[in-house]
Amino acid sequence: MTAEKFIRNKTALITLIAACLVVLLSLSVRQVFGMFFVDFNNDLGISNTEFGLAIGIQMLGWGFSGPIFGAIADRYGGHKAISLAFIFYILGIYFLFAGPNTGIYFQLSLGVLIGIGCGGTAISIPMSVVGKHFPLSNRTIAMSIVTAVGSFGYFISPLFTNYSLQNNGWIQTLIYFMIFLMVGLVISFFVRSPKSSQSIEQSDNQDTISALKEAFQNKSYVLLTAGFFVCGFHITLVGTHVPKYVLDRGLEDWTAAMILSLIGFFNIFGSLLSGYLSTKISKKIILSSIYFLRGVSICLFIFTPPSTISSIIFGASFGFLWLSTVPATSGIVAHIFGTKYLGLLYGLVFLSHQIGSFFGAYLGGLFYDLYGSYDYAWYLAIALSIFAGLIHLPIKEQPVERLQKA
Repeated sequence: MTAEKFIRNKTALITLIAACLVVLLSLSVRQVFGMFFVDFNNDLGISNTEFGLAIGIQMLGWGFSGPIFGAIADRYGGHKAISLAFIFYILGIYFLFAGPNTGIYFQLSLGVLIGIGCGGTAISIPMSVVGKHFPLSNRTIAMSIVTAVGSFGYFISPLFTNYSLQNNGWIQTLIYFMIFLMVGLVISFFVRSPKSSQSIEQSDNQDTISALKEAFQNKSYVLLTAGFFVCGFHITLVGTHVPKYVLDRGLEDWTAAMILSLIGFFNIFGSLLSGYLSTKISKKIILSSIYFLRGVSICLFIFTPPSTISSIIFGASFGFLWLSTVPATSGIVAHIFGTKYLGLLYGLVFLSHQIGSFFGAYLGGLFYDLYGSYDYAWYLAIALSIFAGLIHLPIKEQPVERLQKA
């Protein structure tokens, strides 16, 4: 594969670079809210359940706004959808430190506003816009590049956040985050959807309602959507509650930052490998394997004695599997239905992911407050790994009849 064939025109190259930077900045901020819990608890009186609820609302806001931003991107252009989302994201961070920021206002800032902001900036919309610029042969590779660069943000953000919280405090750290997001707002104007003359697919007359009916009448799409629920549960349970979990097990507070950084670092390689393998072998087999292996990783982490070594192994192994589901999942959606409504259809799959994220965040905090440990949340995560590994196997990776006739 030559560079000329991979990058078809200058717009595709600029969009790919800009989307990578947008996702990097958005995910860098989103990833580390769990590290703020102790400060929120001490200064704002936020409980485990309240914090878990806020993150859960954030995940739902992210999920429900995703299809809306996807429809905006499909109709009016990716840059308009992403820039609008950044405005919500920035407002959420601002009110979180400037107040009012307790009680319902904490839920509105960390939950609703930041959730809506993530809906248009983190992963799904930038990646779906990128997918419109690339043909089937290398679409998943392009998408995996976006995911991998975003993962680099996962790697550096916990290190920066841990340092800044200790030396500058949580308010100043959030101010830094707001500045990062303002930079992302500027970059978002370069995430451009392809013009009709640059489209990689033949135009058709399918409307939005027909696209939705076609998708939900497709068994493979329904199974894929159900499976992505589990991905969201896993990721948010780990990202939100591992910082406190490792402290409860007697490990040093820097262990949480190390785990989150390792997740980000190894996810770079996991995402790229998933994107590459998706061009060579069945995407559903890749997804099924990822979910089964996540269950193994969690089992090793919670059933072995707590130590720095076990934490390193968990961070590396779970990180390798972290967002490696995304290129294969989005690739299946694009392969089955084409790219015309990719933003909307993948946005709906991602909504399921975020509903799972809500339960991962909320149930983790609720179980802890009820039973004094995260054990039941982990047991549920393991059971869901088996469920997701099984339901991906019946998926049929073939275009719908409409595309086969085109």
